[in-house]
Amino acid sequence: MAEDSSERLKEFWAEIPRKDEYSLGSIRDWKNIQIAGDDEIIWLKGFTVEQAVSSELKQLPNFILYELKNGLLFRRNALVPSKKVRTALLWTSIDKALKLTFPPSNHNLFGIDEKIAVHLKKGENEYPAVALLCSIDEIKNKIAELPNFKLEKLEWIIVDDKALFLGTPLLGFPGKTYWMKDDHLLPSGFDFEFKNLSSLLQKKYNKDSDKWLLWNEDGSYLSINKEDFRKLSVSSFRLTQKAREWI
Repeated sequence: MAEDSSERLKEFWAEIPRKDEYSLGSIRDWKNIQIAGDDEIIWLKGFTVEQAVSSELKQLPNFILYELKNGLLFRRNALVPSKKVRTALLWTSIDKALKLTFPPSNHNLFGIDEKIAVHLKKGENEYPAVALLCSIDEIKNKIAELPNFKLEKLEWIIVDDKALFLGTPLLGFPGKTYWMKDDHLLPSGFDFEFKNLSSLLQKKYNKDSDKWLLWNEDGSYLSINKEDFRKLSVSSFRLTQKAREWI
């Protein structure tokens, strides 16, 4: 029997309370899934039709699956929507977003069973910001007004619907700032709970130092190849913006 193309084109979203985040470990290897969240809810998207009806999802506590239609979220087989789709979420792959665990005292990262979760906490010291994450829609008209000498020392990359600028001095745009520790980009005012965790994370996930690890306050991170950054200029921003409009 031929495959129903309408089924293949369906887009599924889901939500789960943050308190039940631990249960998502059972689907962490589904690398097609994107994940984002706020203080209370974790959002997921990108499920295939097969995954949407799988036993793995049915076993997750307080898990709600939706079908996306015209910007509205419908529960499966429902005729009326439950809510509007969330916007301004910072999405990343589920296998990157879930909290990492490491041995607390073994610097070789193997041969020990005791583990701790990666947490960020309010830092005791303030460090200069070297990166800025801001909404592209909020700054797209402001970039064109800036002289090149304010842009030429910066690099940038698109992260979903946001622009991540790296370098100093940073632009005076509204957004979220980060400071640099090793090859980590940590939210301003935050640091790792354990001081030796920075080097352990680098050895485990960035041994070639070819990536930036962009961290959220909840202990999730996004790995970004350093080579994917490009020099910032008005023309590069305009070309990228035009390409986004074509998609």
